[in-house]
Amino acid sequence: MRQKLGDSVEIMKERIEDMGMGSGLRNTIVAVVIVYLLFAGVLGYLWSSEPEVFDVRQHANSLAEEMGIEPVVGFTTSVTLMHVAETMLDKPGGYLSNDVFLPGLWLDNVPRWEYGVLVQVRDLSRALRKDFSRSQSQSTQDKDLEIAEPQFHFDNQSWAVPSSESEYRRGIKAMLNYSKRLADPAEDKSQFYARADNLNQWLLDVETRLGSLSQRLSASVGKRRLNTDLAGDTAARQSTANADDQEVKTPFLEIDDVFYEARGASWALLHILKAVEVDFRIILEKKNALVSLRQIIRELEGTQEPIWSPMILNDSGFGLFANHSLVMASYVSRANAGISDLRALLTRG
Repeated sequence: MRQKLGDSVEIMKERIEDMGMGSGLRNTIVAVVIVYLLFAGVLGYLWSSEPEVFDVRQHANSLAEEMGIEPVVGFTTSVTLMHVAETMLDKPGGYLSNDVFLPGLWLDNVPRWEYGVLVQVRDLSRALRKDFSRSQSQSTQDKDLEIAEPQFHFDNQSWAVPSSESEYRRGIKAMLNYSKRLADPAEDKSQFYARADNLNQWLLDVETRLGSLSQRLSASVGKRRLNTDLAGDTAARQSTANADDQEVKTPFLEIDDVFYEARGASWALLHILKAVEVDFRIILEKKNALVSLRQIIRELEGTQEPIWSPMILNDSGFGLFANHSLVMASYVSRANAGISDLRALLTRG
């Protein structure tokens, strides 16, 4: 950011000189620009802070008390999804992915963090609409979840009318209506089915997401990999052929982006899994899988440790300096393996 400040000031000086302005006016304009850029730099530093982890059970109970209702099965999961999305929008600096002015225009780590959170919100909202709220494949979809899911899938970089924030807040409002109807005995069409098969289906999406993040994080150092795309199935085919041995490496300028995307996804997921522990507790205890879920949460909590370095370092695997991407990949990989084991436990009788 320091380099960007210097470049911006020099460019401004050159443009003012080309316009032939007097020295007094020129100096005033340059001073104003420098003050503005310094202010934007300080503001950008403050906006780069990430939200703290919150207590999902306490938040759900407080919201239920505020609404004058008793929490029911599914309430904690639905309001946790809602609060995760609200935190993404209302954190210091607000939602930055669609900013077109300074300092948001300079910041790229926070938007990647937001995108990681948003992907988890989208996946869970889809699972709520098509699985958790329906008893079988022929069941009708919930009217509020039909609104919420497409709202969260709106373009994350739209700043004009409609803006990303306004569309996501419509999704949050629909989630709030769904949560209220869940606890209303008169609204028997609003349901949340805490079943092992529903949970297993959503966990499959989580496993896929974490697997992809783990691979991208590990590719920060670059390594040669054998092609295993069709391994295990002699009849398998693919549209175009790939090399049997190829170099896989995340581009240098994208390494910190992948890191913060993984950090945001992990932040959102650990809250959602804590909510799952509440709503699926009976199922998890019956499958003797509660401790497995808690271990996954423990691994994801490790991804939220404070970053003491002023920048994300990515030396070679056993190099002189740290590689933050590989550390993050370690936590994400163990969480991914835990998800796979948890899914296996849920399929057993």
